[in-house]
Amino acid sequence: MAEKERSLGIWSKYLTLWVALCILAGIGLGRLFPTLSDAMAGLEVAHISIPIAVCLFAMIYPIMVQISWEEIRGALRSPRPIVLTLVANWAIKPFAMALFAWLFLGVVFDGFLTAEQVQEYRAGLILLGIAPCTAMVLVWSYLARGNMGHTLVMTAINSLAMVVLYAPLAVLLLGISGIEVPWETIALSVTIYIVTPLIAGYFTRRQVIKRKGMDWLQARLVPWLGKVSIVALLVTLVILFIYQGHLIVELPAIIGMISIGILVNILLVFAVTYAVGKLLRLTYEDAAPAAIIAGSNHFEVAIAVATTLFGVASGATLATVVGVLTEVPFMLLLVQLCKSTRGFFSTHSGEARTIATERSDRI
Repeated sequence: MAEKERSLGIWSKYLTLWVALCILAGIGLGRLFPTLSDAMAGLEVAHISIPIAVCLFAMIYPIMVQISWEEIRGALRSPRPIVLTLVANWAIKPFAMALFAWLFLGVVFDGFLTAEQVQEYRAGLILLGIAPCTAMVLVWSYLARGNMGHTLVMTAINSLAMVVLYAPLAVLLLGISGIEVPWETIALSVTIYIVTPLIAGYFTRRQVIKRKGMDWLQARLVPWLGKVSIVALLVTLVILFIYQGHLIVELPAIIGMISIGILVNILLVFAVTYAVGKLLRLTYEDAAPAAIIAGSNHFEVAIAVATTLFGVASGATLATVVGVLTEVPFMLLLVQLCKSTRGFFSTHSGEARTIATERSDRI
């Protein structure tokens, strides 16, 4: 089967427009109906929003249906992308975020912020930088046409690594003792975002191939699931900005200052990981998800720790919330950077990874 571009049809072609409209819609709905944000804030379990969790499941399940076990086994047999991702997430990214939090908040914008604000915003950014994303990167890697087996393996490994490394790094970079890992948040997010959609996707794929065949899966089911995934992504954006979008209107300068540090850190860590992937002679399909995973953040974990340490109304919690607001736009930027530079890398050959040869999703 000839290799074709992964696409979401008209949604992919004008995705930037849809994202902008959804952000505006979320902010508008949040301003028009203030009680809606309060009601949604109450729908949380272990700092995980139930509406967002439902949407993320709807985004990730269609991708899981398309992942074959051959891809996962192939990823486990390729140690270089795994090592690269681990080094980028745990040896580079947290320290780079601490550096840029100090540089932008403590130096560049020092005259616009109080000493207390600088300290709290820096703490929030550090907590954000220590937590690698273990959910939405599946969507970003899919859109960037990455190796989904590698992406899935790394989300699982990062989830385990977080249990061991999150608290020690937070203690080291914040200088605060007694930091506890948010066990419930990590366990619940892994269950909702990885385990459940993976199991559901596996059985769906197995039964559909058994009853209808691979061609039917690719030609009929995958395009329909692609619609579900992109609609869930856009609904997620609306929900996020209903929930927290008022901050952009109320504190635009503060949000901008915090966002700059997040963006610069994301771009630097992404670029370093991407370049090292090239030096290691990884294929594009392996280098792209490694760099995307390195640039992303697990905002639920960061928010959980920030609220526990500093309180819900603290500047640290606000900084982690800015991570929520910027996650989708910033990660879509990385997807576009990957796609525009794909020619710098070698690509896979043959039929080793089924997902890379599937037909386009057309909407």
